[in-house]
Amino acid sequence: MNHAGDDAHLESQKPSPQLNSPHDSDTDEEHKPTSPALPGDDLPFWRKCLILFVVSWMTLAVTFSSTSLLPATPEIATEFDTSIEILNVINAGVLIAMGFSSFIWGPITNVFGRKTAYTAAIIVLCGCSVGTALSINLHMFIAMRLLSGFTGTFFMVAGQTIIADIFQPVVRGTAVGFMMVGSVSGPAIGPCIGGIIVTFSQWRIIYWLQFGMTLLGLILAILFVPSFDRSKSSGSKSQNMSHILSMFNPLLIFRPFIYPNVFLCHLTCGLLATFQYAILTSARSIFNPRFNLTTPLVSGLFYLSPGMGFLIGSVVGGKLSDRAVKKWILKRNGVRLPQDRLNSGLITLFLVLPASTLIYSWTLQEGVGGMPVPVISAFTAGVGLLGTFNGLNTYSAEVMPHIRSEVISGKYVVQYIFAAAATAAVEPLISSIGVGWTFTICVFFALIGGVFVWTITKWGMNMQRWVEEKLGEEAKPT
Repeated sequence: MNHAGDDAHLESQKPSPQLNSPHDSDTDEEHKPTSPALPGDDLPFWRKCLILFVVSWMTLAVTFSSTSLLPATPEIATEFDTSIEILNVINAGVLIAMGFSSFIWGPITNVFGRKTAYTAAIIVLCGCSVGTALSINLHMFIAMRLLSGFTGTFFMVAGQTIIADIFQPVVRGTAVGFMMVGSVSGPAIGPCIGGIIVTFSQWRIIYWLQFGMTLLGLILAILFVPSFDRSKSSGSKSQNMSHILSMFNPLLIFRPFIYPNVFLCHLTCGLLATFQYAILTSARSIFNPRFNLTTPLVSGLFYLSPGMGFLIGSVVGGKLSDRAVKKWILKRNGVRLPQDRLNSGLITLFLVLPASTLIYSWTLQEGVGGMPVPVISAFTAGVGLLGTFNGLNTYSAEVMPHIRSEVISGKYVVQYIFAAAATAAVEPLISSIGVGWTFTICVFFALIGGVFVWTITKWGMNMQRWVEEKLGEEAKPT
């Protein structure tokens, strides 16, 4: 990509005091050739690796629950005397709850500290896993599922924030890539494991397994997750109820949306989540009738294809985004801009993901190519999806370091609203217009997202500075 426009205006793009307050210990990392000290710099490398494993494990556990019941949907519908469509709507509600979980856990983090909030959220997820496994009716099942959803994206927000505190920018994309292995593997391996369990046992075992996963995460978090707590309230403020209540103001998360570069990043993540959850939610209903699959085990194995694509795309995407950062640091003589890493995902977003999705959907629509073609194309689509997602996730953690958690939380709100809409709408849409046109819409969304990402790479910092100047003018006395 040509960034001559950015290069010509580097001096004018230096952040204003509003963006980089004196209290932001790692803000200058975004623009200086030398990386400043981070809160976790003193941690030994083995401890950083353990922390990375813990945060990745918890994203695996919570996203596992969002899709693990998909192969068991007919069995659950029969037991609770309801329909598959109702259960899909319930699952969409869980995704919405996940998206808004930071409205609850973000303020709790500010009041009690990150580690306390993190372990408390794991305890809640443990309890909800047991409650879902013991559900005696549909109402209890819904309540436990929705309550577990309200812990959801907090693990991802906290995980990315922790990573930003302990890994320097030139390796941060790789670290985020490994963390995302958990969050992207969960939705894919969940149906696979769920299919195996439902074939040989009952669906409730899925949630006993999830309880074991979260219990392990709880033990590891208590032992290894650090407590930097830079955002924790201090002094008399922590005792002021009105101050505490003000932390639950949703505008704190939505306020960064006034920055066009932040808004476009979040919207792109939402558009990409549409494809991710469309393919995961609809797989069994598409594959079973077309290939005469009769058991949850066989149809569940299909999820390994996009799942492996998600995993490889996440790791490779992280490596490529860090490589792009280093490239642009050299090109600008030591100056780094947060948007630089987004260049690494443009090829996958404009080419790999759209081409793979079209092959996947239209070969299924026309009944050509047999099973290998959609399986392979689902894999490459997964690689393309996460090859782009990694850079966007890391960018959201870097673009405004002093309100990092709020920016990341806003991203997940948008992302899971789109995921919920895709989960609820994909099967009725396939029934109405067919699998080919349904996923062609997803391709259209991906291409729009590609334009947004390209726009950020060209003018991201200019957008940000323009808003700051406007806000500065409004703040001036008349």
